[in-house]
Formats: sequence, structure tokens, C-alpha cells
Amino acid sequence: MKGDLGRRLTAEFFGTFWLTFGGCGAAVLAAAFPGLGIGFLGVALAFGLTVLTMAYAVGHISGGHFNPAVTLGLWSAGRCANHHVLPYMAAQVAGAIAAAGMLWMIASGQPGWVPGGFASNGYGELSPGKYSMEAAFAVEVVLTFFFVFIIIGTTSKGAAVGFAGIPIGLALTLIHLISIPVTNTSVNPARSTGPALFAGGEYLGQLWLFWVAPLAGAFLGGALARWQYEPAAVAEEQVISKVEAR
Repeated sequence: MKGDLGRRLTAEFFGTFWLTFGGCGAAVLAAAFPGLGIGFLGVALAFGLTVLTMAYAVGHISGGHFNPAVTLGLWSAGRCANHHVLPYMAAQVAGAIAAAGMLWMIASGQPGWVPGGFASNGYGELSPGKYSMEAAFAVEVVLTFFFVFIIIGTTSKGAAVGFAGIPIGLALTLIHLISIPVTNTSVNPARSTGPALFAGGEYLGQLWLFWVAPLAGAFLGGALARWQYEPAAVAEEQVISKVEAR
């Protein structure tokens, strides 16, 4: 059991490292590169691709959460064991911090580099579009809700087997296309924590929202998904039981 948990936590660490390094790295290193910047679309695709690739690389080991909000949402849906919740979250935060540290080391190797917000999330004056705290909170709750709902739906009985990573990755891409101007997109408290620790100052002061809102949205998404998909599973089990009884 201990060995199994160790493999799970290692998978979550590397999955979250890749998500933070790939997504935030695209924002810090490539989004505005002179003449060839990838812009919002490129950053959104980068985040989606990190989840897509790691879902297939290690998703079969840990479930491929890479996000404390997803872990809480899956727990709310009855898809994550109680004893996995806090260890998963700790591994995810550690992976995000390690990724942010590596990204800082690489980015600072450019002469005259100015970190700015370092791909951190924010509201008000720290929002890319200067959106209010209320708008930021609302968008993070709504988008995390749907992200968890999509994850559970695409991994439920009856969904296309082996293809869940594709809609999940595309969902995260869409989420970023919607909300980069609002909050720089979190929906992931670990991804928010890593860069904020290096950006410091006001970004750390606003980090609370990017824990509270995604966790709230994820919990609600998991609870609703549990209600949405459980009846079908129960009905299927009843049909199988009747057939076996014959």
C-alpha cells in the first residue's frame, strides 16, 4: 500500500510540475516573444496539452488529477479515497512550486529579464483586464465547476473508453481562452501557488481567491456529477443482477 501511494504521489508531482512548467512557461517565455509570440491562444493550448499528455503518461497510475480542486471534486463525487485527498494535494503543490522554481531559473537567464507577474493569477489591478474581485471569483467557480463535471462525465461508465484525456485537455484549453483576460486563469490552486510564491507581494495577498473559488466550484461540480451519473450506474447494475439471476 505504501509503495502504491508513493507511485501515485510521484505521478501527481510530475503531472502538476508539467502542467505548471508547460502552461506558465508558455506564458512567461513564449507568449510575447518578439515577432513570434504565441499569445493567449498559444498559452491556452499549452495548458490543455500538458493535461492531455500527462493524462496518458501517468493518469493510469494516480487518476491524473494534477490539481487540488480536481482532487476535491472527485472526492465529492465519490471517486477519490479519503486517505488520498491531502497527500495528493501536497504532492500537487510541491510539483507546482518546483516547476515555478525551474521556470524562474530559466527565465532569469535572459539579460534584462523582468519577472512582472510571472504568470500569476490576480484580480483588480493584477487582473490582465482589470476585472473586479467579484468577477474573478465568479469565473473561477463556474469554470472549475464545469471542468470537474467534464472530467467525471468523460471518465464515467458509458463514455468512450481510453479517450477521456482528449476532451479534458480541450476543456482546459477552452477554459483558458475564456478567462485569461479575467484572472490569467487558475482553476487550479497548485498552479496558482507556485508562480505567486516567486512573484510575491500583492500576488501572494490575492492567492486566497485562487484556492477558495476553485475548491468551491470543484466541490459543487463533483456533487452534481455524482447525482447526475449515479442513477445510470445503479440502473446498469440492476439490469446485470437480473440477467445473472436468470
